[in-house]
Amino acid sequence: MTTMTRRLFGILAATALTGALSGSPVLAESVTLKLNHNLPDISVTGKSFEFFAKRVGELTNGEVTIRVFHNGQLGQQRESIELVQQGALDMAKSNAAEMEAFEPLFAVFNVPYIFQNAEHAKAVLKGEVGQAVLDAGADNGLVGIGYLFEGARSFYASKPILSPADMAGLKMRVQPSPSAIRMVELLGAQPTPIAFGELYSALQQGVVDGAENSIGALTQVRHGEVSKHYSLNEHTMVPAVYFMSTAAWDQLSDEQKAAVRQAAQETFDLQFDAWAAEDAKERKAAEETLGVTFHDVDKAPFIAATAPMIDEAKAASPEAAALIDQIVALGK
Repeated sequence: MTTMTRRLFGILAATALTGALSGSPVLAESVTLKLNHNLPDISVTGKSFEFFAKRVGELTNGEVTIRVFHNGQLGQQRESIELVQQGALDMAKSNAAEMEAFEPLFAVFNVPYIFQNAEHAKAVLKGEVGQAVLDAGADNGLVGIGYLFEGARSFYASKPILSPADMAGLKMRVQPSPSAIRMVELLGAQPTPIAFGELYSALQQGVVDGAENSIGALTQVRHGEVSKHYSLNEHTMVPAVYFMSTAAWDQLSDEQKAAVRQAAQETFDLQFDAWAAEDAKERKAAEETLGVTFHDVDKAPFIAATAPMIDEAKAASPEAAALIDQIVALGK
């Protein structure tokens, strides 16, 4: 475990203890916001949101409290987006794939192989492109707060997938995203949108033959119990994004809004550094505890098969085309 990972986990352990022992009264002018996400509290994402909540409290002197709900307690990703959009939920985490249906500009992050590596993705998300996409959601009632890096997504199934030819005829679970559906179609498989919370049983019962996600899905939600082959084709690095309802955002003062933005930036930096160590730990656990076999693959056929998606994404709008050009330029 890296020093940064130990720092993240140590901070959160101390925060939990402090919160349990604190008996300080809630200020009359305080604001409490609920933040929902679909991953376990033990995940890097879950711990990162706890850190985010802690920093918001510190930076606002206790005026803003974030209550984090793990494991999709308040709804799965798409449902959460809709609830935030309606003002029925304050904050939620989704990812760029599902956000694409609500704000098309998120599609620029879903193009296969658009990111050269993790550092390229970081530069994009922390820069002008990342902020432009966050800002775009405000017109649809979704005020973008920040990103989390969730690594590379690859295919996993009951058999090895070493080339697009191995995907012919397979039913592959995808997120309800036009980009994800198109990618799987180009690779020769049958895209099958299923909610993440329903995926384990779908894999177990053979409703789908496989899925695509980062390595943590094998262990944190036990998909490795039923899918024993993980192919490291690393087709996308879809970031997580968290956002706030317009109603919740508007009740914050300018100083509180600035504190939330600052906490989001600090959380991204800490979480990005923690991700690689946790990814390695999850791979070891998947191999040794669940018996998952990892396969290195030649990415070139996957890149070639999905290449049309770059031009298709650029054709969607002048804004998307400009952002994609900027993303590509940052990777050179």
